[in-house]
Amino acid sequence: MFLKARGNGLADWIAANAADGYRPRLVFTSSLAVYGAPFPNPIPDDFHVTPLTSYGAQKAMGELLLNDYTRRGFVDGIGIRLPTICIRPGKPNQAASGFFSSILREPLVGLEAVLPVPDTLRHWFASPRAAVGFLLHAAALDGEEVGSNRVLIMPGLSATVADEIEALRAVAGEDAVKLIRREPDESIMKIVEAWAPGFEARRARELGFVAESSFEEIIRVHIEDELTPSTD
Repeated sequence: MFLKARGNGLADWIAANAADGYRPRLVFTSSLAVYGAPFPNPIPDDFHVTPLTSYGAQKAMGELLLNDYTRRGFVDGIGIRLPTICIRPGKPNQAASGFFSSILREPLVGLEAVLPVPDTLRHWFASPRAAVGFLLHAAALDGEEVGSNRVLIMPGLSATVADEIEALRAVAGEDAVKLIRREPDESIMKIVEAWAPGFEARRARELGFVAESSFEEIIRVHIEDELTPSTD
């Protein structure tokens, strides 16, 4: 059972209605937003949780409830703190993090993309394919191996915007890179500059979670999954 919700109604329902001995596996998708700057780099697994947004606070509350409900025997919970997922399929949206995907996704199909932040900005990434793998692995993981703290930061790739652009150049050439138009946006920069740049993710890696090791790999995954015609 996967849980991505803004409340805890589902968990409450499970607790109230579970039969004796029934402990469903509950996978909760959390976020890097539970962390607040300043950060070491890389950030260790035991780094304190101090969210700086209401969204992050809500995710942190969900994590605490997941651990508590697991301790009390209502559920067998696993929480996964997801990296920023890139390259997101679909069209550009208003999310502050949207440019991480659009500066790759749009040029790959010959469209212009806007970059609102400096090339030096560093962040933590994984592909949609890796995110699906995280969820499936969490659903089958032996909870006893995880221990009492059931929340894990997922592995990923720590990379700068410049790393993204160089990977795009390597995969699609200079013509694709020329489609990135730089338009600095201070409001977006203020949001994203406080985001976590990279993690050790040691516990998750030891438990078998895996992600990409380069942005070239992330781009090629996107091409395979979203741009390659199906042969079915």
